Amino acid sequence: MPPASETSRTYDTVIVGGGHNGLVAAAYLAQAGRSVLVLERLARTGGAAVSTRPFAGVDARLSRYSYLVSLLPRKIVRDLGLNFRVRGRTISSYTPVERGGRPTGLLVGGGERRIREAFERLTGGKEEYQAWQRFYGMTGRVAERVFPTLTEPLPTREELRRRIDDEAAWRALFEEPIGVAIEENFTDDLVRGVVLTDALIGTFADAHDPSLRQNRCFLYHVIGGGTGAWDVPVGGMGALTDALAAAARAAGAVLATGHEAVRIETDGRTAEVAYRTAEGEGTVGARNVLVNASPQELAALTGDPAPEPAEGAQLKVNMLLKRLPRLRDTAVDPREAFSGTFHVAEGYGQLATAHAEAAAGRLPSAPPSEIYCHSLTDPTILGRDLVERGYQTLTLFGLHTPARLFDADNDAVRAQLLKATVAQLDAHLAEPLVDCLALDADGRPCIEAKTPLDLERDLRLPGGNIFHRDLSWPYAQDGAGRWGVETRHANVLLCGAGAVRGGGVSGVPGHNAAMAVLKGE
Repeated sequence: MPPASETSRTYDTVIVGGGHNGLVAAAYLAQAGRSVLVLERLARTGGAAVSTRPFAGVDARLSRYSYLVSLLPRKIVRDLGLNFRVRGRTISSYTPVERGGRPTGLLVGGGERRIREAFERLTGGKEEYQAWQRFYGMTGRVAERVFPTLTEPLPTREELRRRIDDEAAWRALFEEPIGVAIEENFTDDLVRGVVLTDALIGTFADAHDPSLRQNRCFLYHVIGGGTGAWDVPVGGMGALTDALAAAARAAGAVLATGHEAVRIETDGRTAEVAYRTAEGEGTVGARNVLVNASPQELAALTGDPAPEPAEGAQLKVNMLLKRLPRLRDTAVDPREAFSGTFHVAEGYGQLATAHAEAAAGRLPSAPPSEIYCHSLTDPTILGRDLVERGYQTLTLFGLHTPARLFDADNDAVRAQLLKATVAQLDAHLAEPLVDCLALDADGRPCIEAKTPLDLERDLRLPGGNIFHRDLSWPYAQDGAGRWGVETRHANVLLCGAGAVRGGGVSGVPGHNAAMAVLKGE
């Protein structure tokens, strides 16, 4: 915590919230010579992009909430001189299934020949692989054109359409429910499901939802880095936010943890931010205020009308294993299957059933989820002793579990859902997952689960929504402003995930809010 004198002066910019976007903005503005104060409610910066040791007495530093990197532009890493690296995954995904009474699956990765052979092994022909190449060739071309625009002033819808310059792609991704394109291009239920999963991460929607929220989610999941690749942060997600905090401090920004902003007063030219700490309350003046929090929190701070309620729809599970479990599909090495994204109960029909059950107010009977092992790609998050003993991490992300399902009894429903989710995984394993779990210093299995209500409580994510609200199209609409961070107050900007082009660990709203300040002067 900085001395009281540091939070009693007037700053060029006060940033409310020290998550990764707030830190990006702080570093850019401080490096540009502006005086910057970051007010962070928690005892440390980083928000949802942190690494922690969740299991007592175990030297495993896990990415507790957010866990993979795709949308972070290398431009931000270069501009801020961050000591941060990512590693690619040689395997994209593995999806197990039982067909004809025998275990099999689809392994995507390891080179073109292996992928082609995997498709032929699953489907018995060449058509699905050829369709896969065509479809992801299309999304790859869209990614190359759209991703660079994320750190530029917002294009109009027509400007982005011209930039993409592919009417079929525009129709498939921007105008029709993504289910239409999936069903037109693929015939195999499992392949269709693998494609659809990118439209459902943290997004409660059917493949044919007329709102197209699933299309927006899909778009952000296939454009990252201009390729759509999802990479592993070396050292865990906390390595990114630690590097951002170091860059901001080195440039002169003041990071005040344990400082909770409670009110913003502004006349459009100057502002005052009231805050409280364990010792009392105070105020600080600013020319500009950037809010690295949800739109709901922004409204509460400024006294503006609250936006529509948000709702999350995911289960996040962290695990530490003594060893990776063996698979029923003996044709696949577990070290390959778990190094990419391991899809569970994510066939196209299964996803539709799970959504329908949850929409009717019931937990999915076969909860869909996807899993990956960080430590196979980056063992540095584990202590040397654990590495030598063959320990591995597993991160599971469950779909189609909206916050409303947990309202009656969060603890009981969490336990019920975790049991059902693990059972779906066990159906594809040659040994129960529980036999592979490590134990903490108190003899308890190393597994923790977080529901949307847990995320709302721990991180103030509205409704537990990891994107703060439905993702937006990456173009200007509904008075979004030049950078997509503007609010009704001229000198108050939204730099959290709820900004236009927000969501995921991208730093894009933080970059764009900083640009709005610097280029607006």
